[in-house]
Amino acid sequence: FIFLFSLQNNSIKTSKYNFFTFLPLNLFEQFQRIANAYFLFLLILQLIPQISSLAWFTTVVPLVLVLAVSGVKDAIDDFNRHKSDKHVNNRPVQVLINGMLKDEKWMNVQVGDIIKLENNNFVTADLLLLSSSEPHSLTYIETAELDGETNLKVKQALTVTAELGEDLQKLTEFNGEVKCEAPNNKLDKFTGTLTLQGEKYALDNEKMLLRGCTIRNTEWCFGLVIYAGPDTKLMQNSGKTTFKRTSIDRLMNVLVLVIFAFLALMCLILAIGNGIWEYDKGCYFQVYLPWAEGVNSASYSGFLMFWSYVIILNTVVPISLYVSVEIIRLGNSFYIDWDRKMYYPLNDTPAQARTTTLNEELGQIKYIFSDKTGTLTQNIMCFNKCSINGKSYGDVYDTSGQRIEINENTEKVDFSYNQLADPKFAFYDHSLVEAVKLSDVPTHRFFRLLSLCHTVMPEEKKEGNLVYQAQSPDEGALVTAARNFGFVFRARTPETITVVEMGETKIYKLLAILDFNNVRKRMSVIVRSPEGDLTLYCKGADTILYELLHSSCDSLKEETTEHLNEFAGEGLRTLVVAYKNLDEDYFQDWIKRHHEASTALEGREDKLSELYEEIEKDLMLLGATAIEDKLQDGVPQTIETLAKANIKIWVLTGDKQETAMNIGYSCNLLNDDMEDVFIIEGSTSDDVLNELRNARKKMKPDSFLDSDEINIQFEKSSKKPNVIPDEQANGVYGLVITGHSLAYALEGNLELELVRTACMCKVVICCRVTPLQKAQVVELVKKYKKAVTLAIGDGANDVSMIKTAHIGVGISGQEGMQAVLSSDFSFAQFRYLQRLLLVHGRWSYIRMCKFLKYFFYKNFAFTLVHFWYGFFSGFSAQTVYDEWFITLYNLVYTSLPVLGMSLFDQDVDDRWSMLFPQLYVPGQQNLYFNKMVFVKCMLQGIYSSLILFFIPYGAMYNTMRSDGKAIADYQSFALMAQTCLLIVVSVQIGLDTSYWTVVNQFFIWGSLSVYFAITFTMYSDGMYLIFTASFPFVGTARNTLSQPNVWLAIFLSITLCVLPVVGFRFLKAQLKPTPSDKVLLKIKEAKKRPPPPSPKRRLRRTSTRRSGYAFSHQHGFGALIMSGRNMRPKSPFATTGTFSPNSDKYKHKGL
Repeated sequence: FIFLFSLQNNSIKTSKYNFFTFLPLNLFEQFQRIANAYFLFLLILQLIPQISSLAWFTTVVPLVLVLAVSGVKDAIDDFNRHKSDKHVNNRPVQVLINGMLKDEKWMNVQVGDIIKLENNNFVTADLLLLSSSEPHSLTYIETAELDGETNLKVKQALTVTAELGEDLQKLTEFNGEVKCEAPNNKLDKFTGTLTLQGEKYALDNEKMLLRGCTIRNTEWCFGLVIYAGPDTKLMQNSGKTTFKRTSIDRLMNVLVLVIFAFLALMCLILAIGNGIWEYDKGCYFQVYLPWAEGVNSASYSGFLMFWSYVIILNTVVPISLYVSVEIIRLGNSFYIDWDRKMYYPLNDTPAQARTTTLNEELGQIKYIFSDKTGTLTQNIMCFNKCSINGKSYGDVYDTSGQRIEINENTEKVDFSYNQLADPKFAFYDHSLVEAVKLSDVPTHRFFRLLSLCHTVMPEEKKEGNLVYQAQSPDEGALVTAARNFGFVFRARTPETITVVEMGETKIYKLLAILDFNNVRKRMSVIVRSPEGDLTLYCKGADTILYELLHSSCDSLKEETTEHLNEFAGEGLRTLVVAYKNLDEDYFQDWIKRHHEASTALEGREDKLSELYEEIEKDLMLLGATAIEDKLQDGVPQTIETLAKANIKIWVLTGDKQETAMNIGYSCNLLNDDMEDVFIIEGSTSDDVLNELRNARKKMKPDSFLDSDEINIQFEKSSKKPNVIPDEQANGVYGLVITGHSLAYALEGNLELELVRTACMCKVVICCRVTPLQKAQVVELVKKYKKAVTLAIGDGANDVSMIKTAHIGVGISGQEGMQAVLSSDFSFAQFRYLQRLLLVHGRWSYIRMCKFLKYFFYKNFAFTLVHFWYGFFSGFSAQTVYDEWFITLYNLVYTSLPVLGMSLFDQDVDDRWSMLFPQLYVPGQQNLYFNKMVFVKCMLQGIYSSLILFFIPYGAMYNTMRSDGKAIADYQSFALMAQTCLLIVVSVQIGLDTSYWTVVNQFFIWGSLSVYFAITFTMYSDGMYLIFTASFPFVGTARNTLSQPNVWLAIFLSITLCVLPVVGFRFLKAQLKPTPSDKVLLKIKEAKKRPPPPSPKRRLRRTSTRRSGYAFSHQHGFGALIMSGRNMRPKSPFATTGTFSPNSDKYKHKGL
């Protein structure tokens, strides 16, 4: 085989490290964090004796601890990635080696290998289909992981390779040359040639099986590996794995730089002060306070003091900040893993935080990008209701004639009288079965139509066990309904359809299939019954079929329209069904013309279309069907709740426009109360631009004025603006855009227009989009909007958008595990998203913000006391506190109370968080921690440091003990200052805590107790005698803390530090409450008078819009059936079956 690109093996790799590269790569990554590099620099400074004013261990211990904690966490994350890679790479597959099939691992498969796949196998790599078990080497595949569609697609091998069959000898000797395009991400295109025995054959996408597909209805097939591993179209679409960081992380990097600048300024002031003091005063102290060795001038002394103060004041950026942040994130991740309310018992799936570094960003989401199939919907179609001859069926009524809501306790219709019924089918209206049993003519004709007018393929491996392979799930649901009501579609050949009607087997001659296409939006079949009657049966979109009805149907049409409106109001997908008895002579003439048109070389499609129009006239209306595209539980309620939290939802789906819009309506994304739903479907760049502009003009006419803020930005700057501010539309709008139009809209000159228009809409639905386009849409919003994005999906086609968004959520659903493996968070049902965001996300964000505010405050208050002390100590880099206090302050004395608050605090519990989604909005606006909040913390820290220095200083100055001895010494002052500081920061955390637990109480009181215990121990005589150099503060604690005036001064310090904070918070809540304050006040009042539990209601929409045909249908399937190329040999059971629902045995059973 010859390939025009480098050959790959089939292994995939999503992990970052291996055993040897972990340490260097991980340390390199960690030192890219500014703070870590800064602490390494500090450590080097502390090893220089001339400038070191603190022991080296004060920096080494915390630094090693931080690097170790982060390293272990990264190692665990990467180990899990290795595990998932191993699971995929070690899947078994049969490979043809030396004329024999051998079991091989996926990762060992190489380009050029021939492999065998069996029914329900995942496709291993991108394969050229060689042969299969089906007639004409057809192979049926499901592409749900690639495009989200569950309908079957057909692939066909070349005739020349189909002859190889499953003859291993022939397959081994197969010697061809394949030339094809380089690996790319286009899922629907492939170009190549196969040269075999001197003949050249064209290869296209119809002959390719792509990795990520699943083989269906095909016992076996053989394929030649064309692309493997990273070269496969699935992996080419999966996007790059990027290192995700939260907005708070990025803000912290900026703040750390600001703090460094502030630190440098303080050190410069103190260094200049030292130079002046040494020059002016220091010379008088040379006798008993000589300069250090090597220092020969006041300016050099000032230079050294600059670095000494850098070491002393480094605690404004404490390294323990990063350890604490990691611990808080890890703790909040465990809450998600442990949440029983996000556990799905049906398939034993708990929620999982797969990345532990993004929790607080869950509390700031502004845009959600969701897949449709398998994410919003269950991918299951159910025959729910129908209208036959003006009578509606499907609702259940009680004895008083009131309609009752159907639930799991409602009695189902018993179909046990029908041996061929599908046991999984559920229907609740018994009157429909009665009508069937009473041989009601319209009802029989209705179900006969459903059993004949379709392109479904039946499979009956053992008698009575029928499996339908439908090309669209809608068709499968309709044929299954007919089957259960006694009209069982049993077998088909190119010329016949076998139906078991009420126990009697009938064979209808299939004379023509008038195939579906997107313009016709209907399909018809022409059949001859065993009695010789010629009938056309038609089903399709109501808007189309109503135009084709006979005038005698007008009154029935009105009744049916009422039912259609009712069905559409419940979000059901509706179809209208009709029939027509044909005249024999007319039909013979028509079929002759049909044959001529179908063999015409020019204008074939147009000629056939005209003939179809001609015969599909004057139809007789039978009724309508209503199918429910089953939403996942709680989807409409979840969407409604998220909308109240000011979150915008965009649906990005591979499905067709009509299907996507249907789901939009049924899950309350779109509704008739909207001012307008714009549909963008232009086929050129100019068309798309005009459609987008017209939509924006309607939503906000002012946005075209020169005075518009964004237009001014454009005019001022030659470059495009980086961030577009939010614009408000003059009402509620929706936008639907097709993949073809989206391709133009994502081009450079149109992307800004798309962002402006789409972001004004409440809901955006993008249909027929490729996996890569999903990622591009997410990237576009990230680029132009200062907002946090979340992508949620369940298939491999969602991987690229999950990787691109700030947060990626995978649903462990029907479509494999690709999405989950690439996600940051995963769970089993879409409805858990509201709990993830409104409860866990919001709590994580609030906790992280409170933590950062408190942490910066306590460290500014702690460190700046040194700054003020410098002015009273000759700028000599003398520390205020004992060295042991400096080491233990962040690691022991203040670490646990703040961790307690950051892990357990909640302003309201989970129930209120869900009831009042408005509480989520401050997170989106980043109100709880930003640059302004940081400046306030800094100012509060500076104010507290002034109090904490000058009150103890004033209280100690020239003070005598009660026994007449002086206590105005440095050590007593240091002890008093540090005691004041610790009690003040403990009171402050008490004020910041909203939710008190035993743990919080224990941590706060415990930390204070530990401080006094350690202080009295360290300053005891015993410790001094054992470690004389290390513990010089002998006796200070008992001497100082036994004085009443010291405690009075401590109380004064606490009052002066805390009183302004309490006063400011009280006045702000009273005079200028935030929206959150107002909601919290409502909750407080509601808690006093608990409201009665609200009854569970089912969300319904009212709509006059009706859904269309089974839109996942593919054009051309009818022709395939009529050609017979997809037919198996006749089923031995097709013409048997003798049960009758009217026989004595089944007559009254179950009814």
